[in-house]
Amino acid sequence: MLKFIKDRNTSGELPCLKWDCECAFKRQRGCCCANHELQEAEDQIFMRMMDLSTRMYQLGESILEVIGGIRVAFTASLSPRAKCLGPVTRNSPIPYDVITLNQGSGYNPALGIFTAPRCGLYSFSFSVYSKVDMAGERMYYKVQLMRNGEVVASIWEDNREDSEDSSSQAVVLSLQQGGQVYVELLSGRQLCGNVAGLNTFSGSLIYPTLA
Repeated sequence: MLKFIKDRNTSGELPCLKWDCECAFKRQRGCCCANHELQEAEDQIFMRMMDLSTRMYQLGESILEVIGGIRVAFTASLSPRAKCLGPVTRNSPIPYDVITLNQGSGYNPALGIFTAPRCGLYSFSFSVYSKVDMAGERMYYKVQLMRNGEVVASIWEDNREDSEDSSSQAVVLSLQQGGQVYVELLSGRQLCGNVAGLNTFSGSLIYPTLA
């Protein structure tokens, strides 16, 4: 303190460099010599915090887009009909035409085909029901779940002992964007006596993946 007073008396100037010493000694009490530098530091910290806040928001938006931005799920069933579906002359996708859910618009009821709107791991299930008119008639059906033209799972029945039968399958599949999944009825086979809600096809996106 003595050295500071000595310097002030001998040179006539305050050795404060950029500090606001005029404020400190001539104006309001409590004003600090480093007030200007502290204000600059405060402004820099504030701007940094704002930048970090913006980056965190953008990261949150990216995460939301990846894990929840697109919801993909569908459930469809075959409408009740008096006549049998089939027999067909070639393997054909089953036209599940009663849509109860189609988030992401991946399922096309006109074709009976689901097209993946994005890459990911998907869950699919399908159920099959058929009934013959009288005992002793032949129960004769076979359907199979297809991924891009390849068989993934199948259900069949071929006997004269059952007057009605049903079964189901569930699988988990990896799909690229644009990949197609459908259930097809095999050539020469048929589904008869369909009751509402017993022939169904469903699927949903479990989580997205990179291409």
